[in-house]
Amino acid sequence: MKRRVVQTALALTMTAALLAGCGGAGQQADTAVGDEEAENGEAQDGENAGKAGDEEAAGEAEDGESAGDSEGKVVNIYCWNDEFQSRYEAYAADLARDHGVEVNFVIVANENNAYQNNLDAALLSQDAAGADDKVDVFLVEADYATKYTKSDYTLDVVEDVGLAESDLEGQYPYTREIVTVDGVQKGTTWQAAPGLFAYRRSIAKEVLGTDDPAKVQKQLENWENFDAVAGKMKEAGYFMLSGFDDAYRTFSNNMSAPWVDGTKIVLDENLMKWVDQTKTYTEEGYNNKTSLWAPEWSADQGPDGKVFGFFYSTWGINFTLLGNSLADPEGEEAVGNGIYGDYAVCEGPQPYFWGGTWICAAKGTDNLSFIRDMMYRLTCDEATMKQITLDTQDYTNNQSAMKEIAASDYVSDFLGGQNHIALFAEAAGKIDMSNLSDYDQGLNESLQGAMKDYFEGTVDKETALENFYRSALEKYPELTK
Repeated sequence: MKRRVVQTALALTMTAALLAGCGGAGQQADTAVGDEEAENGEAQDGENAGKAGDEEAAGEAEDGESAGDSEGKVVNIYCWNDEFQSRYEAYAADLARDHGVEVNFVIVANENNAYQNNLDAALLSQDAAGADDKVDVFLVEADYATKYTKSDYTLDVVEDVGLAESDLEGQYPYTREIVTVDGVQKGTTWQAAPGLFAYRRSIAKEVLGTDDPAKVQKQLENWENFDAVAGKMKEAGYFMLSGFDDAYRTFSNNMSAPWVDGTKIVLDENLMKWVDQTKTYTEEGYNNKTSLWAPEWSADQGPDGKVFGFFYSTWGINFTLLGNSLADPEGEEAVGNGIYGDYAVCEGPQPYFWGGTWICAAKGTDNLSFIRDMMYRLTCDEATMKQITLDTQDYTNNQSAMKEIAASDYVSDFLGGQNHIALFAEAAGKIDMSNLSDYDQGLNESLQGAMKDYFEGTVDKETALENFYRSALEKYPELTK
């Protein structure tokens, strides 16, 4: 799917470490945001605030901040692509009218840490910013969520924003745990992100003799079987995977420990298994030597692609793979380009997750009432969660709604009539976020980048590892090898 990337006019630069999570211990930036008490008052009622709107939770913040009797006129939402914007516009845009506010999306792409750098600069300037220029809401990914939730820049979604505990209890526990610090939940999400293996039905029939997900899964149920099928694909003129990075998350999200122990970078054994497998796949011709998000990688998912399958979590299937399988992704109608309906999904060789997006309220916002209602509508309301899944095929963060769809006669035309929600529902319960660290995005990117030279044969493994550590320490000078 084409992604609209809107560069902002912010000319701010980072002059200090924003948070303890991105600097050494005790190096959290000190701001005066929220040092002055705002007027206390009752938050405005929103149409879908539910139980949260019936209480005064948004009227009195723990640190004295308040939405006040009137809200700011502009709500600035920082994110890295238009996925959340599309959810907001489809399911919650009426809240802006109810609250009399204008919603402004500030979108900066994730590449080379640009999104975080831009967000960090804006948060550092939050206290000095004008009322309508402040960051009100920002989104974070699993790879760096703890960097922000451990800081003072994020608000408690219960005590500060005003969601009730009963509003949140239907969400998947891991989606709450990842943004909870010392018992305080500092973000909320509309999606869960268990991973599966998406494969081409036509290729499966030709090479494996069946496209039935249960039977294909039997042939892919562990890495030994997966490697054997990769050999069969090569013999038949196909690639098992598109590129170097495709299997990465199945290994990185099953590490035995976090990336960093104290200040020491720990290169987990499971990551080296990915290195060795990918080197073998490259030398044996089992992959097409592409890189994640490159045009060649996207093309491998289209009608002329010769790739058997892709590791994808929920967002990858409905937001990316589906978009790459349409003749006109942004058209009013989904017109198949020759492979729409030719994909299916199975569990693959190993449970994993990939990503997820959390909504955080920024300290200093003057739009708490709107934020509360938006968070409730998009992440807590069961009817909305169910409708998002039915409309978009996304896997949403409400256990009851997902179990209902999983047990129903729901099918995805894109996936050839399969109810993929049932597989995701089973996989969601296996997600383990315990090994996340503040450094995951940067270290994952450094390792993937450094190893490509090794996969392509331009450097040996030892040199590639040295290049990884060099890149990692340049990004995070507070860490050690």
